[in-house]
Amino acid sequence: MIRKFKTDIQIIASMTNYTTLDTNLGTMTFIERDGAIIALNIGTPPPDAKYADTPLLCAATIQMKEYLTGYRKKFDLPIAPVGTEFQMNIWNALTQIPYGKTISYAKLAENIGHPRAVRAAGNANGRNPIPIIIPCHRVIASNGNIGGFSLGLDLKRKLLAIESD
Repeated sequence: MIRKFKTDIQIIASMTNYTTLDTNLGTMTFIERDGAIIALNIGTPPPDAKYADTPLLCAATIQMKEYLTGYRKKFDLPIAPVGTEFQMNIWNALTQIPYGKTISYAKLAENIGHPRAVRAAGNANGRNPIPIIIPCHRVIASNGNIGGFSLGLDLKRKLLAIESD
């Protein structure tokens, strides 16, 4: 479940922790603040974060390992991405796409009650700070093309292949 976003002052006052997980998709960096996952990157951690093996970060790495082997179909982690109200609506809608299924950007916009906001829905999808856990890779173009992905199309293809087995 996505929590309401916080003000910049609240974010600055919080401690940010991270841990990494080496996978066949690259090194994943999980970032936590105030007991919730706020970001997932492929690559280097943010410079303002402290390495830590907190219970939440350990749970995130375990669940990701389970997901990557096809065992886990849905993540069960507290998440708190920061974004606009529209982005939050899109990200909430993404969490409703079932494992192994895809929808179009048009359907995503329709699902939040803004059927004409296809491009805005695509932009919000691309700004998802917690990819995979918030499954933005499950959104494709209306014509069946794979569309875009903030972590690269090769990774998107691999994630969709994991879910198709």
